[in-house]
Parts: sequence; C-alpha cells; structure tokens
Amino acid sequence: MSEPMEILHTPDDRFAHLADYEFEPHYVSVPAGGGSQQVLRVHYLDEGPRDSEELLLLMHGELSWCYLYRKMIPPLVDSGFRVVAPDLVGQGRSDKLASRSDYTYASHVEWMRAALLDALELEHVTLVCHDWGGLIGLRLVAEHPERFCRVVAANTALPTGDKELSDAFLAWQNRSQELALPVGEIVARGCVNPLPAEVVTAYNAPFPEERYQEGMRQLALLVPVWPDDPASEANRLAWETLAGLDLPFLCAFSDSDPITRNIDKAFVRSIPGAKNQPHTTIKGAGHFLQEDNPQDLVAAVIRFVSTT
Repeated sequence: MSEPMEILHTPDDRFAHLADYEFEPHYVSVPAGGGSQQVLRVHYLDEGPRDSEELLLLMHGELSWCYLYRKMIPPLVDSGFRVVAPDLVGQGRSDKLASRSDYTYASHVEWMRAALLDALELEHVTLVCHDWGGLIGLRLVAEHPERFCRVVAANTALPTGDKELSDAFLAWQNRSQELALPVGEIVARGCVNPLPAEVVTAYNAPFPEERYQEGMRQLALLVPVWPDDPASEANRLAWETLAGLDLPFLCAFSDSDPITRNIDKAFVRSIPGAKNQPHTTIKGAGHFLQEDNPQDLVAAVIRFVSTT
C-alpha cells in the first residue's frame, strides 16, 4: 500500500477581497491516483447560463490560476457563453501536493479529465488554452475529441522533446527551481504593461508558504525537453490525432512573448482545422496576454465561435 500523499489546502481567506475578482468558487473531487485512495479538490469557476449552446473552457498555465481570466469572463458571459475556468492541481484554489514526486504530466491530464469530463460532464466545448493549459487541454482534445468542437490556442504548445525549445523557456526552467520564487512579481515581468500591486498580490495568494509551490515549480520540469521524456510518446500520439481532426483551430498568440514565439506556426502547419482560419496576433502583449490585452483576445474568441 502506497504512502498517503500530503495534501495542502490554501486557506480561503487568502482569496478574500482580491482585485477585480468577485466570482463564486465551485469544487469537484477527483481521485488522487498513484495507488492512493485519497481525493483532491479541484476548484473552478462556472459563469453564465448553464443551458447556453456555447461552452468556453478557459485553461490557465504555470504561475497563474483562473484569476488570469477575470477580465475576459464578464464580456464572454455578456455575449451569451457559459464559461468554465478550472485551477490546475497545485495552483489557485485547487489542492496542492507537498511532494513533487506526486506530480507527473500524466497525472495532470488525468486530474483535469476527471474533473472536467467525468465530474462536470462538459460537452460541446470550445477550449481556450494558455501555457500549460494547452499542454494539458490539447491532450484532452486529442484523447476525447467527441467532447470538443473548437480550440483557441494562446501562447501555448504541445512539445514532444523532438525539437529544441526556446532559450527563454530553458532560462525559465532554471529560474523556476530557485528557492525564493515571487510568483506575482514573475507574472508581472511576463507582461508588457505594469501590474498593480493588488494584482501581484492576487497571483501570490495561492502560496502562503514555500511548500505550497512545489507543484507549480514542478510543472517547469515536466515539459518534455528530450525525445525520451516520459510524456513524449503520449504527446506524439496527440499530435497524430490532432492532425486527423477537422475541428476549427485558432491561434491567438501575442506579439511579445519570447517563450512561445513562432510555435503557432506548427499548429497552423499541422492541424487541418487551422487552415484558412483568421489567426490573429494580440498586439501589445507579453506571455500573459490576458493581462495585457484581454479585450482583443475576447474579440477573437467571439468572432471565431460565431463564424465556425
């Protein structure tokens, strides 16, 4: 019998009175996996009409949480969408595991599958994915294509380790392992425009102590860098599946992100549903384009859904 996982819960008061964030929390429980009988609590936002014909799934990446989408959710809801935005395990209001060895790429995919497809039974989904939200979300699309109808990829990737990643990412991979990791300040440096102090505080909120950051740090090391990475083959299979799907696929990458620059070209070249789509460059935005220019990303999503 495996040793029980140490599961950490960020206190709720850490999320009280955050800037521009007045959404009701929702939770589902998913199996922790790894031979354990434990469960993990996954947090998500669920805004807009439950009976809407259009469901948007907004998935965040490393360092951030669903707070990243706070400026996008209201105008999307006003346009008639139901919007679901989960927090990855290890980030936001979702549970965190104290041991890095309890986090794998495969476990992240399974936790989100269990939360979104099993527990919430989401269907007819338009995925909007950023950073690790794409590394996980695109795997879900490839493995459960019947649940998805569109994809909007924003500053994300699906690496296999067969091609060298950017120098900016490799530098971040090293930086992420430093003992002192001021999350909010790093998010601010990933933006073109300055972030107010209260927004920096909101990105620090999920991590009251350093040990709460283990899962977030581990994400940087789980990205397949070498061809024999544990996740490489699964990602290659995902690419093969995506290359055989016709679901509409839009790239909305920013103009000032050194980490994901030019990665959109691989999606456009390889995925049939990306052909002849109105791919857009979000101007005046860094890695966290949802902070720098949320209005243009919202407009691109609405236009894409309305025309496909």
